[in-house]
Amino acid sequence: MIYEHIRTETDGRVARITLDRPEAMNALSVALMEEVGQALALFGADDGVGAVIITGNEKAFAAGADIKDMARLDYTAAMTRDFPFNAGGWEALNRFRKPVIAAVSGVCLGGGCELAMACDLIIAADNARFGQPEVKLGIMPGAGGTQRLVRAIGKAKAMELCLTGRMMDAGEAERAGLVAFVTPLDSLQERALETARTIAGHSLPSTMMIKESVNQAFESPLSSGLVFERRLFQGTFATADQAEGMAAFVEKRRPDFSHR
Repeated sequence: MIYEHIRTETDGRVARITLDRPEAMNALSVALMEEVGQALALFGADDGVGAVIITGNEKAFAAGADIKDMARLDYTAAMTRDFPFNAGGWEALNRFRKPVIAAVSGVCLGGGCELAMACDLIIAADNARFGQPEVKLGIMPGAGGTQRLVRAIGKAKAMELCLTGRMMDAGEAERAGLVAFVTPLDSLQERALETARTIAGHSLPSTMMIKESVNQAFESPLSSGLVFERRLFQGTFATADQAEGMAAFVEKRRPDFSHR
């Protein structure tokens, strides 16, 4: 595929999507998010891909949604077009079954923060800054900012960030639980790739089940979640990778997963 607003590449079983609108601080235009959706569709269908990294540049993961897209909308247009989810990348990411890492440096604001939170884990450079500043524009978060942020860092801090529009740095984001870990800027891509390779090196059915089960924890009470987890756990015993993984452990060797 040839893209205008993103770049894609693969490294072994890891795929990378790089947001590439540097002139606009990687603002998430409808066109950009459509391309993200197209790339995810290809990587989701590729059995050779076990994990995906989404990243930007050193100055910006994404500074937010594209204000030029939004400024033309009125309520009727926003509602009937289901903005911003009329851009297919949002739903594609919500449906994507393989693990996704957001490798964040620079500003990660508004829709950019929502995009990062829609990934399965965030790795941040030490220059990263996160926030939901939509209130400063007379609007509110609309792609998960009031929902995923609460689940990640709790009501009090999420409420404060969304109501004030302030940014928090990488250290605060890590302490709050938004970020898995922080790394120096010059090692961000290396650490993200290292983490993605580790994930992609495990059994793909297992990592997909783990992702599904962890996400289910946000959708169900504990009793139902435990049943859901147990059924998926039992399902792993129907995979070739379970037999290989346990045989390799007994034989004291590295497993050779077939991802089946």
